[in-house]
Amino acid sequence: MKRGRLPLTALRSFEAAGRHLSFSKAAEELFVSQAAISRQIRELETFLRQPLFERHHRRVELTDAGRRLLAQLVRSFDAIDSLLGDLVATPAQSVVRVSVEPSLAAVWLVPRLNRFRQLRPDIDVSLEVDPRLIEFRGDQPELALRFSAHATSWPRAEAERLASTVDSPVLSPVLLSSGPVLETPADLARYTLLHEENRQGWARWFEAAGVPADTVPARGPMLADASLSKQAALLGHGVALGDLLQIGEELAAGTLVKPFDIDVASGAYWLVARDLHDLSEPAAAFADWLRREFAESRQILKASA
Repeated sequence: MKRGRLPLTALRSFEAAGRHLSFSKAAEELFVSQAAISRQIRELETFLRQPLFERHHRRVELTDAGRRLLAQLVRSFDAIDSLLGDLVATPAQSVVRVSVEPSLAAVWLVPRLNRFRQLRPDIDVSLEVDPRLIEFRGDQPELALRFSAHATSWPRAEAERLASTVDSPVLSPVLLSSGPVLETPADLARYTLLHEENRQGWARWFEAAGVPADTVPARGPMLADASLSKQAALLGHGVALGDLLQIGEELAAGTLVKPFDIDVASGAYWLVARDLHDLSEPAAAFADWLRREFAESRQILKASA
């Protein structure tokens, strides 16, 4: 086929839709309408004289031809993207772009960033706070910090476990001294419980503590993420179910206290990249620094236990 006849726009639309298995997500990525994506893919299927997707109610799947074409396009587009990145002139000041989930950025990473600045003043860190999955394409960050409740495999990426996470009730010492006596886990029902995103976390903890579910009121403020939950606990607004890794320094300093030695595993933090062994020098330096900081956080947590 002559290169002048290659349907490049349609191929780009198909590649995005195939990666996401979603026409709407492809439209978001390419900043076009979903109708435009559908039209481009229909035209490509007409051009090829065979379907590339199996359309089901509210979902699509690739046909055998679609899977073959997607595999080739992903490799080709990624190779082009990599080459273009190499050809772009390197700025005088090195920059590493990092995607971080909101609560981890606010509670753990940002308070430590000045340490990296002191270590490597020649590298600027560009934080992009976003909980969504990224694919490390040319216009996206090179590194990501993510939480997962399971051993998650990110598509076309590598993930390195940085630290396991465990949750346990924490509250301010002022609230503990002025509130009801906490002798057993069931006594927490007399406090205001601070919930993060949903009420499932506390339900799991009370189950692990052997407290019947029907004795625990399903009430209390619902907060968007761990940073808000920690702030509310520090202010004495209630008892938070804290990620101990994120609040290790507060526990060590005594600004938050942990009344019970009952912890519930909740997942892990992961360092994610397209290829962890093929990072730019700024990204590699930042990744090494993250490994050391997480190791230090684990040590602080052990010391405060």
